[in-house]
Amino acid sequence: MEQVKKTAAIFLVLAMIFSLTACGSNDGDSNQNTTAAITVYNWGDYIDPTVIDDFEKEYGINVTYETFATNEEMYVKLSSGGSNYDVIFPSDYMIARLIKEDMLHKIDMSKITNYKHIGEQFKNLGYDPNNEYSVPYMWGTVGILYNTTMVDDPVDSWDILWNPKYEKDIFMLDSQRDSIAVALKKLGYSLNTRDEAQLEEAKQELIKQRPLVLSYVGDEVKDKMIAGEAALAVVWSGDAIYCMWENEDLAYAIPKEGSNKWFDAMCIPKSSKNKEAAELFINFMTDPEIALRNAEYIGYSTPNTAAMEMLDEEIRNDEAAYPDLESLDNCEVFEDLSDIIGLYNRIWDEVKASQ
Repeated sequence: MEQVKKTAAIFLVLAMIFSLTACGSNDGDSNQNTTAAITVYNWGDYIDPTVIDDFEKEYGINVTYETFATNEEMYVKLSSGGSNYDVIFPSDYMIARLIKEDMLHKIDMSKITNYKHIGEQFKNLGYDPNNEYSVPYMWGTVGILYNTTMVDDPVDSWDILWNPKYEKDIFMLDSQRDSIAVALKKLGYSLNTRDEAQLEEAKQELIKQRPLVLSYVGDEVKDKMIAGEAALAVVWSGDAIYCMWENEDLAYAIPKEGSNKWFDAMCIPKSSKNKEAAELFINFMTDPEIALRNAEYIGYSTPNTAAMEMLDEEIRNDEAAYPDLESLDNCEVFEDLSDIIGLYNRIWDEVKASQ
């Protein structure tokens, strides 16, 4: 009997030790879920890397970070399945498509307490009219970045990209919608045209331009233009601003025919396995201090009014970064053309295949 009592006592002590250990573990995790993880899918060079580190430290949530080069690349990856992204950063027209195809969660905006810092002019836009599926991240334009020591003509029209004088001195974007839009605007057409004859004209313009193009590029255009590898490049405004910071010989212009005015936003795809943590990440990214750090690091224009007020005055007054939206009346926002995307795909393939 004495032996049984001793054995029972040992088990009791072990049970108490186990209980205390478990309680200690739970207390340590009371404010942070260290086993949680999210996967973020963003454009290349589109975030201050230290922001991710700070999010992980603050919330104990591990972030797997992947990048894409175009909206179309992102869409293919997302729609093919097998990738459980929690936060994605699509552009306006792609958001509209993802909503239409029921590929996005509605965001619980009560969890996005920093949404109050987003400017009213960036809400209720056509791609998400009720602000249910997206939270604005950055915005800007598409224009021409040029080296003032290499270009002695006015840069006020898309026509300059067809000037033989700059043969093999031109970079075009390796992006279907953007490059086709340049040709359409040059011709005086809408960049959202559904007219096959107009698109055929745009294709012929791009094929005519092909011998003048040094290469079709993506993120690498920044380093190339900073290094003076070409005279002219079609770029997104944020990339232009970054380049101008690095090379004072560079300047940026929005052609008089008009261009693309774009908006990128944060969304949660239906593939998300951790919607609550995704909303936590989006709210963190919308904090004014974090939005400021991202805007200063990448050079793009923030829709966060509190962050904008903290920007250096020179940047805040830079028309390339923060043009008056009313002055962009001849610019257009891309619309979802997924129902005729096959036509755009064919045109782009034929342009790229031409010599």
